[in-house]
Amino acid sequence: MNELKIPKRLTTAIVNSLTAGVVPRVGLEYIAVGRKPEVESILRDMDNIAEGGAAFRLITGRYGSGKSFLLQMIRNYATDRDFVVADADLSPERRLVGTKGQGLATYRELMTHLSTKTRPDGGALEAILQKWIASVQQGIMQEKGLRPGDAELDQEVELKIYAVANSMRNLVHGFDFAKVLAAYWSGYKLADDDRKGAALRWLRGEYPTRTEARKDLGVGVIIDDDNWYDYMKLWAEFTAAIGYRGLLLFIDEGVNLYKITNSISRHSNYEKLLTMFNDTMQGKAEHLGIYLGGTPQFVEDERRGLFSYDALRSRLIDGRYGSSALRTYTSPILKLDMLSHEEILVLLQKLRDIHALHFQYEVSLTDEQLIAFMQMAVGRLGAEELLTTREVVRDFMDVLHTLHQHHDVTFEELLGERAAMRPDDKERKEQPADELDDLLAEFEL
Repeated sequence: MNELKIPKRLTTAIVNSLTAGVVPRVGLEYIAVGRKPEVESILRDMDNIAEGGAAFRLITGRYGSGKSFLLQMIRNYATDRDFVVADADLSPERRLVGTKGQGLATYRELMTHLSTKTRPDGGALEAILQKWIASVQQGIMQEKGLRPGDAELDQEVELKIYAVANSMRNLVHGFDFAKVLAAYWSGYKLADDDRKGAALRWLRGEYPTRTEARKDLGVGVIIDDDNWYDYMKLWAEFTAAIGYRGLLLFIDEGVNLYKITNSISRHSNYEKLLTMFNDTMQGKAEHLGIYLGGTPQFVEDERRGLFSYDALRSRLIDGRYGSSALRTYTSPILKLDMLSHEEILVLLQKLRDIHALHFQYEVSLTDEQLIAFMQMAVGRLGAEELLTTREVVRDFMDVLHTLHQHHDVTFEELLGERAAMRPDDKERKEQPADELDDLLAEFEL
């Protein structure tokens, strides 16, 4: 039987996700190949963020090239290293700014997916606050020799909590953020679920009006489309102040900004992106990392992409001494090339073994057969330019499922059938020139 030892829930996630052509949220370390310089570069970012720095990266690559995979893998690395992480996919309803609350929708999505090492699947907001209060209580009990229930304990905890809150008052919107943290503490102390719930609603950006926020919490502002990013900077400072290493935001599907048809709205989003870039690069944000995934077109199109906005273009364009052959992996843009054929072969070997482990059968496909599969995938017309890792993986998972469920079919027969279904290229080459001329004569320009 296979020597691999992977929990069943992880093999299930890997097999189901890759069969559907999406990136699994867990177990990525078992199928990761290549991307070593990119990962090392982002891990260096993490060290800087933990020391109080900030980072901004655009991760670009064609559809299916592995952007989402890399973002998800880094997210998992970050939670293991005691960062707080949040991720969101942009869409027509979720942007960086918008006239119909699209920026706030992105903030809410990020807060929904707020994750830590102990809460890797999101929803960690309340857990973070409770862990903070519990650690403050524990520290004071050890320091002062107090016990749970002592009247002095609550007073000392309150002083500590207000000290953290007060340290944030000098930041933009820090005063209101501090008031809401204090409101959560008082609800926690008095077992007042309504007050705690109101504080959490406010922190999640769910208060519709300032009037309601003032009535429930005594705070005259709410998180909205214009200021949500300021609160993300506050969250980064807060997480670092209570013992985490910082906050990392993973925002995917940046191409949805490129697809905004209204040029004023599109430029407003690019302007917000410029603000984020400047804050992280100039030291105005601390303990914050922003990683945005998008296609090369989203970045480089000079008519509608980021390069259409001169302030961003001048900051993101490659230096004159950089080249694809001599990459430094330190620029704001990380360009993902397709995996090499050798790397894809290693990936197929891993998937073969995980599939066998998951369905509990002996591995039967040889490395030579994997090479034959790769050669067939690469040999298709235009494959060098059009083939993506996602397509290869989905096709290979299809092969594994078919062979597992139909024992009478051999690998060679399956590949032979597949080849037989694609005769057009071969026939076209064999057609004499005059037949091709007849075929083309039917088309008019």
